[in-house]
Amino acid sequence: MNKISGFSKLSKNDKIKWIISNHFDGNSNEKNLLKKYWNNDKKIQRIHDDFSENTISNYYMPMGIAPNFNINDQYFTIPMVTEESSVVAAASYAANFWFDKGGFKAKVQDTEKIGEIYFLFDGETKILKSFFKNHKKFLLEKTSHLTKRMKSRGGGIINIQLFDCTNKLENYYKIQVTFNTADSMGANFINSCLEEMSAVFLKKANEYHPFVKKKNEIKVIMSILSNYVPKCIVKAFVKCSIDQLSNTKNIRSKDYIEKFISAIEISKIDTYRAVTHNKGILNGIDAVSIATGNDFRAIEAAIHSYACKSGNYSGLSNAYCSNGEFTFELTIPIPIGTVGGLTNSHPLVDWNLRLLNKPTSNQLMQITACVGLAQNFAAINSLITTGIQKGHMKLHLINILNKFNVNDELKGMAILHFKNKKITYESVYKYLKLNGI
Repeated sequence: MNKISGFSKLSKNDKIKWIISNHFDGNSNEKNLLKKYWNNDKKIQRIHDDFSENTISNYYMPMGIAPNFNINDQYFTIPMVTEESSVVAAASYAANFWFDKGGFKAKVQDTEKIGEIYFLFDGETKILKSFFKNHKKFLLEKTSHLTKRMKSRGGGIINIQLFDCTNKLENYYKIQVTFNTADSMGANFINSCLEEMSAVFLKKANEYHPFVKKKNEIKVIMSILSNYVPKCIVKAFVKCSIDQLSNTKNIRSKDYIEKFISAIEISKIDTYRAVTHNKGILNGIDAVSIATGNDFRAIEAAIHSYACKSGNYSGLSNAYCSNGEFTFELTIPIPIGTVGGLTNSHPLVDWNLRLLNKPTSNQLMQITACVGLAQNFAAINSLITTGIQKGHMKLHLINILNKFNVNDELKGMAILHFKNKKITYESVYKYLKLNGI
């Protein structure tokens, strides 16, 4: 197969024609499969085509609903986009469990985001600091045309600082800019401000007499936002009396709480467990982030890096008992937005935000954190009682049956048969063979 040039300039049909010809021996069935997932509404399909580059079809993921979330004494029905069957079920279980125990509480503690200009300078730090101090106000003024609209919405640039990093890398410095991006996630806004500031900074540096006199040079390496946002923080928690946990999975409340807290403590000191523990939190957070058109990869990066803030990767949730009460809490960064990006262009994102009563970014941070905490609670609850596989495989049974193209009648029989039996791929396969599949 020869290298292709100008692939992005081909029409969608010509892209598909090339792919089928070069990778599927011209099999028209492969082309038909792609077209089955096109949206019949041409306007909707054009919207999807414009989301990415070289689009040839749509890759659908199920959008589920987790009802009964009581968050700050308001009731929410949560949209969740995920391919893992147990995620929505787990969130729904936890929402129902805590609904009449006071529900979830959440509060945004801070909303700062960071962008940085990285550069090399071969002169004296003292002279550089003087230059920065004298031009700091000028740098801010030169980005005013970019920040004007954001300021009108309550955001903008909060602070700008110079950092000497030469102890880490020779001649390495950076300018760190702190932003408030109001209800937007703000990546494009931050990067635009940084690039403008970087160009002005370099121009003024090249004209600065002390630098010119000593033949000092500033080399800007790059300007980009940081996904490490340790000051864009939300805290969520649930709380109830110890007695209210007495009937949980038929285990005495004392034993249940002891195991629950031990599970949390293990995640604090054992990296192998901590990564899986936090992944469980992100099962819920990712699903809400995708449903609301947010960058779940940036959110994951922020949360995982925050888990390392002590120098060791550890579990992010906490559980403890005090004065006869059990508390389970989660404090994490969630850089999320409700305007801009897909929130303005994806019809289902707009629908999901309306389902959530059109939240502000702060409200969506609270909702998302509570879903992450709910997911974590459901996972630990299963792990310390019945084990994770009982509920997971019960839901996965449908996926196994679908793989064998089982009809509705036999599917119903299989679900009934495995109601109180251990489910494995082998046991389902054996059952289907006995029934003629």
